[in-house]
Amino acid sequence: MIAIVDYGLGNVKAFANVYERLNIPTCIVRKADDLNAATKVILPGVGAFDQAMTKLNLSGMRKTLDDVVLIKKIPVLGICVGMQILAKKSDEGILPGLGWIDGMVKKLDVSLLHDSKTQLPHMGWNTIQPNNGNPLLKNFNDESRFYFLHSYYFQCHKQHDSIAITEYGIHFSSAVNHENIYGVQFHPEKSHQWGVQLLRNFAEL
Repeated sequence: MIAIVDYGLGNVKAFANVYERLNIPTCIVRKADDLNAATKVILPGVGAFDQAMTKLNLSGMRKTLDDVVLIKKIPVLGICVGMQILAKKSDEGILPGLGWIDGMVKKLDVSLLHDSKTQLPHMGWNTIQPNNGNPLLKNFNDESRFYFLHSYYFQCHKQHDSIAITEYGIHFSSAVNHENIYGVQFHPEKSHQWGVQLLRNFAEL
C-alpha cells in the first residue's frame, strides 16, 4: 500500500488517480496510525519551505514518519517542496527540515538567468539527465521531460545522492536518493507519460 501523505499541501488526489489507473493500491493518509500499513510513502508539497514544515509538524504525523522512514526503512518519495524538506535547512526559511538527506536548499541565482526564457520561478517543461542508473529513473534518458515550478533547488552535500540534474541557468539536482529516501523537484503528477512512468518505477522499488 502506497501511503500519500495529506498534511495540507499538494494535490494528493492527483497521485491517487495515477495509481488507480495503474491498478496500484494507495491510501490518502491524514493521521499517524494510518502510516503503519504503508509499504511506500509519497510526501507531496507546494508552496514555501517553512509553511510545509509547519503544517507537517502540526499534522501529528511527524514522529511516525521519522520511524517509518528512518527505522523501518520504508521507501519515501518527496515531490517539489516535499523533496526540499528532506534537507536540513533552506535559504527560503528559518525552520529546520526533516534532515533525511544531507543537504540544504538554495535559491536559484537570478544573475545566471540571462534571458526571458530563464527567469524565476523556473516554470514549465524541462529535461532531466539521469546520472547513475538509479531504479527510480528506469526507462528515462536525456530527452525525458517533466513539469517544474520552483525558485529553490536541493544542493546535496554528498555528490552520489544526486541522481539526476537539470539545467536552468545552472545545473541543479532535480532528483536525489539516499538509501530508501527519494526526492524529485518536478511534478510527476503533471508530467504526462514520463510522470506516470516515474510513479510506476517508485511503486516497483
